[in-house]
Amino acid sequence: MNQIGGFFEMWNPVLLLVVVVVGYVYRRFVAKGNGKSAEVEPVTVVQQLTFYSGLVLFYIGQGSPINYIGHHYLFSMHMLQQTVLYLIVPICIWLGTPAWVLRPLMRNVVFRGLFSFFSRPLIALFLFNMLFSIYHMPLVMDNLMRNDLALLGYHSVLLFTAFMMWFPVFCPIPELNSLNDLKKMAYIFGNGILLTPACALIIFADSVIYDMYANVTVPFAHLSPLDDQQLGGVIMKIIQEIVYGATLAYIFFRWYRRERKEDAELEALENQEGMNNQGGNWNRA
Repeated sequence: MNQIGGFFEMWNPVLLLVVVVVGYVYRRFVAKGNGKSAEVEPVTVVQQLTFYSGLVLFYIGQGSPINYIGHHYLFSMHMLQQTVLYLIVPICIWLGTPAWVLRPLMRNVVFRGLFSFFSRPLIALFLFNMLFSIYHMPLVMDNLMRNDLALLGYHSVLLFTAFMMWFPVFCPIPELNSLNDLKKMAYIFGNGILLTPACALIIFADSVIYDMYANVTVPFAHLSPLDDQQLGGVIMKIIQEIVYGATLAYIFFRWYRRERKEDAELEALENQEGMNNQGGNWNRA
């Protein structure tokens, strides 16, 4: 395989159109929905930018040359794609989605039941990491890469479980936010542990474990297939540590700010009560 694909294979304009349509719908019916009803929470500029960033990153991961090169040439590009799609995109989408968009869906008993089941912390945690680890078993991955339809199906399921895995941490609906901040930090820590074996299998392998990358001719790279494979594992591990570390910092500082705010409110209330008591004593005097 010595020739690079054409424009449609490299850039996937159909997916680009889908992303643009989703972005337009979000802009028209979500971002512009501010102030139309007293029950609608305003969508902040930060939320909008976060959601659009998720869409852009999704297209970069699934519709740009990263997808084509990762599928046909470089395992390292494939792992970069994986980290973008499963560790970053869901966070951006959840952070950019206001609660009032999801609440109508939750009124449907069937949808709520299925969503609640798959987003339960332990189920979401083990389901994503199990499917991710199975996917990177050589026998499974080699066979999936030979069948585009099966690969699309597995990636779709994996993306769904990634969204469910991140939902307990970045839950946009307050009434469904079942984990406190301490449990969320433990949840992220557990995620890091469960994802480590798949990375270690790739990083410390002393031979090329994926047939599809073993004999491919890469016209634009200077890494051997083994070095490329190990680089892919390193990319996955480093970006995972960055994302999980940033998530832990986000949760910690949000908790810290909330505690400071509650302490300040309690102190103000106590001061007000003290002033009221003092005023009552002066009146009696």
